[in-house]
Amino acid sequence: MRSLTFVIGTGRSGSTALSRILNAHPDVLSLNEYMASVGDAAFPAGKVSGEEFWQTLYRPAPHFERMIRSGLPLPEFLYTRRPGRYSAQTTGIPALSLMVLPHLTDDPDGFLDDLAAAVVQWPERTAAEHHRALFGLLCGRFARTAVVERSGYSTGWAPGLRDTFPEARFVHMFRDGPDCALSMSRHPGYRAITLLREIKERAGIESFGDLTEEHVRALPPDLAPLLDDRFDPALVRDRDLPLRRFGALWSELVTEGAQFLAGLPSGQGTTLAYEDLLDRPAEELTRLAEFIGVAPQPQWLSTGSALLDHSRRGSASRLSAEEFADLRESCAPGTHALDG
Repeated sequence: MRSLTFVIGTGRSGSTALSRILNAHPDVLSLNEYMASVGDAAFPAGKVSGEEFWQTLYRPAPHFERMIRSGLPLPEFLYTRRPGRYSAQTTGIPALSLMVLPHLTDDPDGFLDDLAAAVVQWPERTAAEHHRALFGLLCGRFARTAVVERSGYSTGWAPGLRDTFPEARFVHMFRDGPDCALSMSRHPGYRAITLLREIKERAGIESFGDLTEEHVRALPPDLAPLLDDRFDPALVRDRDLPLRRFGALWSELVTEGAQFLAGLPSGQGTTLAYEDLLDRPAEELTRLAEFIGVAPQPQWLSTGSALLDHSRRGSASRLSAEEFADLRESCAPGTHALDG
């Protein structure tokens, strides 16, 4: 039985580097941004056919498509760096193609065709059974024995993933609060997330599914266009957003992750601090490998250590004393949750 592990966390915490490190292990199937790509739509209730399940993996993610069309692609979008036959401007980029498949193969278009040919023939079954079958298919293709999914901004998915895959293990990855929050504040995806959260707060809704035309009409002119099929990227890129908001977001997410991990049975969860990974890469990667069920091979430990970037550590300490103190204060609830 292959092992299944989910790495959850805030994002902007060294987790993209971790996906690259895991991908370098000969026994690990590294599913980079799989949940961020397919989302809740890939987990419909009841039983679905292979064709219906494939559509949940193929259908482009609307929010990512809007960002690409608006000239605001995220650095995590691997497909747009080496584009193939799909485009957000015309066909739409299939969900699996944007970040998952280019992480695994140099021919994401061809591999997508191969997967489609297999999956559409699968029998009717639950989404969980389809996902397990897909993970098995991918493990067979790449001769891997352990599946590790890692998405940024993923703590909110953790309870549902545990319900769907009760056998799964979870790693809660986090980074120093002020450094992580500062990185979020400079990232177009997290800036957009912050603005979309503001839209929901102003409208008084929990989900965008509850958003009405009346809500949209009541939004200010620098927020409403973000809901359009295409928007001015300056609305996200150039808006003045207080650092405190990102500190509060970091606190919310790490608290969510810490509380989830505390509720897991012994042996099913562990933590990974980015600073510990930088300080003791061989030790932390050895511990991680043993947790996910693979051998900490010496060559892999060497390769993984070389993939870590130490240059951004302590970035928040270069802020003004006042800004740094304010940011630390907004991160205090999350820091307390991690210490607890």
